[in-house]
Amino acid sequence: MTNLDQIATLLHEAAETHHQVYRITDGTDADWASWYADWLTRLSELPELLETRPVRSELTYELVRLDSEYNATKSSDPWPNYYARALIERFSQR
Repeated sequence: MTNLDQIATLLHEAAETHHQVYRITDGTDADWASWYADWLTRLSELPELLETRPVRSELTYELVRLDSEYNATKSSDPWPNYYARALIERFSQR
């Protein structure tokens, strides 16, 4: 499994976990990106896969940006793959 596949899988896992945590609101959370960023940086293998530990606020920003970009482009790529590719590009430049 490539890094891209592993990161996409982590993003999907974050989404499923978030939906479970916010089950009472059926997954609705206006601050979802902060939750994802915290989970991804503290409770997942993302830092090892990126070979850097993103600052939570920077990852939050990137997730919000990617969400807007993904929805605007109407990409046919599944969102976890789209986000994973962009996160690898962004954080591997360090």
